[in-house]
Order: sequence, then structure tokens, then C-alpha cells
Amino acid sequence: MDRVIHKPEHTGVLIGGALMGVIGWIGLALLVMTSWPWPFQQWLFFVLVYIAVTGTSVPIAYYLNLRFTRPGHEMAPPGAILRQGIWVGMFVTTCAWLRIPRVLNWAIALLLAASLIAIEVFLRVRERSRFQP
Repeated sequence: MDRVIHKPEHTGVLIGGALMGVIGWIGLALLVMTSWPWPFQQWLFFVLVYIAVTGTSVPIAYYLNLRFTRPGHEMAPPGAILRQGIWVGMFVTTCAWLRIPRVLNWAIALLLAASLIAIEVFLRVRERSRFQP
């Protein structure tokens, strides 16, 4: 059975993602436990949620790409894996932001998720279709 071909640059993306996740979650815990919800702290909350969720989802995106890549084929480039983690961070942060005025519902969340997934699918198709001699 053939193995999935991956690049050594994936290690750097995984380390960076793990570092982002640890810094984000620790910062978020400190922010929630030690401060009041003033405007600056609210924006800092969104930044830390974005960093924490993006850092946490990068290793998950790597695993899913590793798991679902056909044997003998090259895995997604590190930039694509990082971009997929960024999409997840953007989705969660946008949903948290929409919860403040109580605008978020299932339809909006599903529409937002479907649009981000469609953008990623189109980008991956474009990356794979480029001519490489």
C-alpha cells in the first residue's frame, strides 16, 4: 500500500499552529478570569479567540488532509493547511461576534460555513489544476 506523500514544511506549520493554540488559549483564559468586559477587552477577546481556534484547528486540518489524501498523491501544501485553519478561526470568531447582538441562528451559521467551505473548495481546485511540467 502506498503512503501519502507529504512535505517536510508541514512540521513547521504544525509547530506554529500548536504555539498559536497554546498562546491563544492561555491568553483567553487570563483575559476571561482577570478583566471586565470593556470595549478594549472585548476586541482582545475576539483576537485571542481567533488565534486560539486557528492554532487548534491547524493540526486537525493537517490530520484530515493526511487521512483523506489518496495514497500515492501529494498532500495539500502547508499554506493550504494553514488557510483551512484560518477559515475555521474566522468562522468561530464571526459566530461569537454575531452572538453579541443576538443575531446568530442556525441558518446564518450554516450559510456562513457553506460559503467558507465553497471558497476553500474553489481555491483547492484552482491549486490542483495549475500546470506543472
